[in-house]
Amino acid sequence: MRMLLKVQIPNERGNQLVREGKLASTLQAILGEIKPEAVYFYAENGERTGLLVVDLPQAADIPRLAEPLFLALGAKVDLRPCMLPADLARAEPDLLHAAKTHGQ
Repeated sequence: MRMLLKVQIPNERGNQLVREGKLASTLQAILGEIKPEAVYFYAENGERTGLLVVDLPQAADIPRLAEPLFLALGAKVDLRPCMLPADLARAEPDLLHAAKTHGQ
């Protein structure tokens, strides 16, 4: 299942890695393990933040995605299912069923 993984790196740990010259190499190593479809970095609430689109074949894969981020970056991690437009189109019968069954 396609998931949106949000990573927030606390400033103290991020700054330490920057000063040591290790932030980029640490992120590259982790991203090499995770193999995301897409990655975007930005600042949110004053913290270094990344959005990664990843494949999660089964729930047991959550530690494979999250633990390197926890351990190496002290990161906060949020994982949510997400869809492409094609996924939403395939869900149309379920949307119609829900509307007929539960809609007003």
